Amino acid sequence: MALLEDWRTLAYNEKADRGQMQKLWGDYFTKEKDIYAELLKNPDEEVKGTVKDLAAKYGIDIMFMTGFLDGINDSLKTPNPIEEMTEDTEVSLLFDKELLYKNMVGADADWLYNLPEWNDIFDEAKRKELYHEQKISGTVKREGAKVYPNDPCPCGSGKKYKKCCGRANNAK
Repeated sequence: MALLEDWRTLAYNEKADRGQMQKLWGDYFTKEKDIYAELLKNPDEEVKGTVKDLAAKYGIDIMFMTGFLDGINDSLKTPNPIEEMTEDTEVSLLFDKELLYKNMVGADADWLYNLPEWNDIFDEAKRKELYHEQKISGTVKREGAKVYPNDPCPCGSGKKYKKCCGRANNAK
């Protein structure tokens, strides 16, 4: 079985004790924060190695490293083959800085996008810009003004909407 499947079985086990799951995720988030703090100190350096080697480098077990790789994969310049990854798979942690920041914002991971190491990468204005871009990217925009029954029909017929296209829409 691939590591990712093992990680997801462990991390998203609906039958597990709630206290155990809270401890698992609490421990994971602490380790994740430490790894990101380390990576952000040299954001342009490509960190490479096997899953097993990187787990040892950051002092975590292979399952936590797998979870970390799953989380960062969408922010990497070249995604890793996480679906079929084993502990001997060579992986890279070379990330796109702006994309990583936005993905942290998108995940509501304030403990990550507020890491002090970001201050040396982006100034406050740039962080605010990236934060805003990410937040509005999830906003659903409506396609124009709402048409009310007594408004002129947008098709240009000159009739009221309720006597024209509104009738057709209500017949559905």
